[in-house]
Amino acid sequence: MGAHGQEPALTYISTRWDSRPVHAFDVLGDPVRRRILELLATGEQTSGAVVTVIQQEFGISQPAVSQHLRVLRENGFATVRAVGTRRLYTVESGPLQEVDVWLDHFRRFWGQRLDALGTELARGKRERRMREETAAEGHTGEDG
Repeated sequence: MGAHGQEPALTYISTRWDSRPVHAFDVLGDPVRRRILELLATGEQTSGAVVTVIQQEFGISQPAVSQHLRVLRENGFATVRAVGTRRLYTVESGPLQEVDVWLDHFRRFWGQRLDALGTELARGKRERRMREETAAEGHTGEDG
């Protein structure tokens, strides 16, 4: 719970040109934009490199890719800098950190399951090791 017993809220990250608020999940809800962020997460990318990958994977036009880049840039998820005639894009972590903080409230739902999975994996390893040790002792005894 947040301050005053309220649920944590994911704030609006930006406003569009028509002054409507843009929610982080509105931006992240598009698979093309998520893929662009994945590409940018590997390091700075030229707009041409991003366009090439997105065109190959999604079959959309260069102007459509540019529009997705613009949405990411205008909503703070990416920045661009000019180097000569090239445009280099990078991820901006601020909005993603905001999403992460909001998701933190829900981690307990999968954290418990992951803890239980870890326990089961450890139990399975321990049982397998014990079976292997027992088999090795039995095999040694037969040879001796």
